[in-house]
Amino acid sequence: MPDFTVKNLMTDVDNSAADRGPGGLEARFGRRHMDSDHLGVSYFRYDPNVQLGIGHSHREQEEAYLIIAGSGQVRLDDEVFDIRQWDVVRVAPEVMRGFRSGPDGLEVIAIGSDRPEGGDGSMVRDWWPD
Repeated sequence: MPDFTVKNLMTDVDNSAADRGPGGLEARFGRRHMDSDHLGVSYFRYDPNVQLGIGHSHREQEEAYLIIAGSGQVRLDDEVFDIRQWDVVRVAPEVMRGFRSGPDGLEVIAIGSDRPEGGDGSMVRDWWPD
């Protein structure tokens, strides 16, 4: 196996949200395609004005999110922040986080650090109040 990987998140990685019904989200998780022991890179695209209401946190994995297009909000525990193109949000593992898109939608690249085998995420539905 070479010491590098070249993958395209749009053509080499399936949309994991495609079979989960309507909801206005595209999600492409690149970690398993990268052959990396330490990194995960994923792409998320939210349609305009989407609030899925889902939050998640981790036991061990720190993440950073780069807003590449659009705008919206990120909720970090009980605080809500406006986000826009080129903002970077770093989140410690234990912080509950979730996104909602603005009128132009939202596109996000997520970069994750090491994680235990099988993952370490915890999801909470209906976490983001209306």
